[in-house]
Amino acid sequence: MSTAVEIAPAPVTLTEGAVKELYKLRDQQEIGEDFGLRIGVEGGGCSGMSYVLGFDQKKDGDQEFLIEGLRVFMNKAHGMYLLGMEINFQDGLNARGFTFDNPNAAKTCGCGTSFSV
Repeated sequence: MSTAVEIAPAPVTLTEGAVKELYKLRDQQEIGEDFGLRIGVEGGGCSGMSYVLGFDQKKDGDQEFLIEGLRVFMNKAHGMYLLGMEINFQDGLNARGFTFDNPNAAKTCGCGTSFSV
């Protein structure tokens, strides 16, 4: 008897550029199969909360999602801050890095990595 694991739809989206860069980083850093991409928030930053984005192992209280073949971990409590957010990767002359378009943010800082609700 096999047990099917249902993975819920992810509350965040990753653009094609973000997915490509995340796969590149994962391969360059030789990240193991037991790791996934952690997306979350933490207190701090000039607007009150900062985004968390990095490879990590699954922890108690995490939900797991599959986005474009990437395992994504998110603490259940962070979902209300991140629902509907889009993560992109820019590689231009004026800016290079991940950007966060969060419809829940009432105010963001100039660097785009800190927000308040």
